[in-house]
Amino acid sequence: MLSVRGLNAYYGRAHILADVALEVATGEVVVLLGRNGAGKSTTLKSIIGLVRPARGEIEFDGRRIDGLEPYEIAQAGLGYVPEDRRIFTELTVLENLEVGRQPPRPNAPVWTAEKVFGLFPNLATMQDRTGGRTSGGEQQMLTIARTLMGNPSCVLLDEPSEGLAPVVVDQMAQAIGALKRQGLSVLLSEQNLHFATEVSDRAYIIEKGQMRFSGTMAELAANADVRAQYLAV
Repeated sequence: MLSVRGLNAYYGRAHILADVALEVATGEVVVLLGRNGAGKSTTLKSIIGLVRPARGEIEFDGRRIDGLEPYEIAQAGLGYVPEDRRIFTELTVLENLEVGRQPPRPNAPVWTAEKVFGLFPNLATMQDRTGGRTSGGEQQMLTIARTLMGNPSCVLLDEPSEGLAPVVVDQMAQAIGALKRQGLSVLLSEQNLHFATEVSDRAYIIEKGQMRFSGTMAELAANADVRAQYLAV
C-alpha cells in the first residue's frame, strides 16, 4: 500500500532524513518509533508532501506520489492526522467532519458522520459543540474522525497518544484496532512503546534521521539492546 525508498529531506542546510525506507502493507498497522527529534514527524510530513523530499521515491497504492502537492496526495486516498491536530475551533464537531468529506473511492471503507460517531461515541454527544470547547482527547478523536471522512485507504497518525489521559489512550488503541478491521493501512509515529505494542504489527526505529531497526513487535520485545540504545530516555 505504501512504500518509501531512499528518502532524504532537509530543513535548510540541515540533513534531517538520510535514506529512510519503510513499507506498509494493506490492512497493516506499522509504528515508527524514536526519541524526540529523531525524524518521525518529518518522515510523515515528507510522505504527505508538507516537506519536499530532496531525494527518494514514495509510492502509494501503486502510484508515485513524491513531487505531488499535499492536496493531490490526500485526494489519492492518503490521510494525515497531524500532531498539533489543527481542528477548526470556531466550527462545530459536525461541521469539522463535513470539511473533511470526500467522495467514496474504490478499495477503501466509506465513512459517514454516523459511522465515525460509532468509532468515537464521545463525539456523538457533542455534535453541535464548537471544536474549541472540546478537550485535548476529544480534539484528537475529532481530527482522526475528520480524516476518515475523506475515505482514505491509508492513514498517517503523528503521535496519536501524546498528552492524553490513560483512558483516552485506551480509546485510541481500540479505534486503531477498529480501523485495521475495516481494512485500513495505518502508519503511526510514537514514543509510547506500550501503546505501540498494543496496536502495531511491525515497527521501525529511527534515530538521527536513519533507520536503525525493522521487525515485528515480538522481535522488538525480544531485543532489549535495541530498546535500550534507541528508545530509553
